[in-house]
Amino acid sequence: MFRIVTCNVNGLRSAANKGFMDWVEDVTPDLVCLQEVKAHEADLPDALLRPPGWHAYFHCAQTKGYSGTAVYAKKPPLSVRTGFGNREFDAEGRYVEAEFAKITVISAYFPSGSSSPERQEAKFRFLDAFLPHLHRLKAAGREIILCGDINIAHKEIDLKNWRGNRKNSGFLPEERAWLDQLFGEHGWVDVFRTLDERPEQYTWWSSRGAARDKNVGWRIDYQIATPGISAKAKNVEIYTGQRFSDHAPLIVDYTGRL
Repeated sequence: MFRIVTCNVNGLRSAANKGFMDWVEDVTPDLVCLQEVKAHEADLPDALLRPPGWHAYFHCAQTKGYSGTAVYAKKPPLSVRTGFGNREFDAEGRYVEAEFAKITVISAYFPSGSSSPERQEAKFRFLDAFLPHLHRLKAAGREIILCGDINIAHKEIDLKNWRGNRKNSGFLPEERAWLDQLFGEHGWVDVFRTLDERPEQYTWWSSRGAARDKNVGWRIDYQIATPGISAKAKNVEIYTGQRFSDHAPLIVDYTGRL
């Protein structure tokens, strides 16, 4: 059995100050995938850059305090790749890929399009570039788990106010169709939904209007896997017992070994 945690920490240093790393040690994952690290490696203290007992890998944005992804692994990967070969988005620090003997694990941070029409167009460019990349990875025959903040709620069950958000970034028809294609003809699996079909299971809440207290949220953080490894998922949990950021960690246990 191995356990993977994925979480948008909205600033790794901020989340650590709220007890995130202590919580990680308590839940004993084998891998932790982080998004929105918001720091360059040179700016991180050793406790976060090289946590005791962990192998840490970062993909930082060129712009300070922006984006950034990371993977913490108990077992050292066979190889690590940062970036997926796209100049525009690799400059934003959105991708870490760790290859183990049996599976490949990816921490990815998809762009948000909510701040402006220009950023929404950038999000569409990302989706257009990223889907063929995932297709190539899957076609190579490896089992893959893509962890991350996808910034898209797939279905009406995945956000509280779906009627009012049909024209908003994160629930646009084009974005949802991208996930339809990923889970349909491309054969990837939404791991959480294979084990938990309950409504009102969210991973992100707006800071406005006491949204988190009222559970007015969105499920936009995922573990998305190839069919073979997704079938080995046995337990899923969105952890809401503590608040480390505006997102909640997603935990999945898989049978077998990395």
